[in-house]
This record gives sequence, C-alpha cells and structure tokens, in this order.
Amino acid sequence: MSGLIYLGIAIVGEVIATSFLRASAGFTQLIPTLVVIVGYGFTFYFFSLALQTIPVGIGYAIWSGTGIVLISIIAYFAHGQTLDLPAMIGIGLILAGVLVINLFSQSSAH
Repeated sequence: MSGLIYLGIAIVGEVIATSFLRASAGFTQLIPTLVVIVGYGFTFYFFSLALQTIPVGIGYAIWSGTGIVLISIIAYFAHGQTLDLPAMIGIGLILAGVLVINLFSQSSAH
C-alpha cells in the first residue's frame, strides 16, 4: 500500500512542477523555476520509492495518465485553455485506462 501512497505523492509533485513551467518563462523567473526544479526532484524521489513495490510499466502508466488529466484540468481553469471534443474524448480514454489498471489489473501486484 505504501507504493500507491508514494505514487500519489509523486503525481502531486509532478502536477505542481508542470503547472509552474509556463510561469518560469523558459527558466528566466526565479521562483517558478525553483518550484519546477524542486517539484521534479521531489517527484522522481517519490516515484523511485513507489517503484520498489509497483511494476515500472504500471506505475508509469498511472503516473503519466493521471498527470495528463490533472494538468488539463488545471490548464482549463488557470490558463483558460479550451479542449475540443476529440481532446476531451482522448482525456476520457486516458482516465478510463488508469481506472482499468487500478481496478482490474492483477499486474500491479509485485
């Protein structure tokens, strides 16, 4: 169970770091740049801990899929990014894939 907690922490760190990439303005703004650097360091540390008990393929699929969905939601509210129907369908399929892995896959057992 601790692997899933570590994975959740890694996902949150990645979403925060990625959310600050735009504000870093190509790493020219100090505070957002520091948030990105520290956030990704934090993310990869906790992701490495998660991979001690979660297979890398499953962990990465959950991490990247959940990150895509959360970043898209944040971009919609924080930056006014709009998503057309194909984008929303694609994001829905990604979310469905993450749910299928979590709810039905026996591959996540180490």
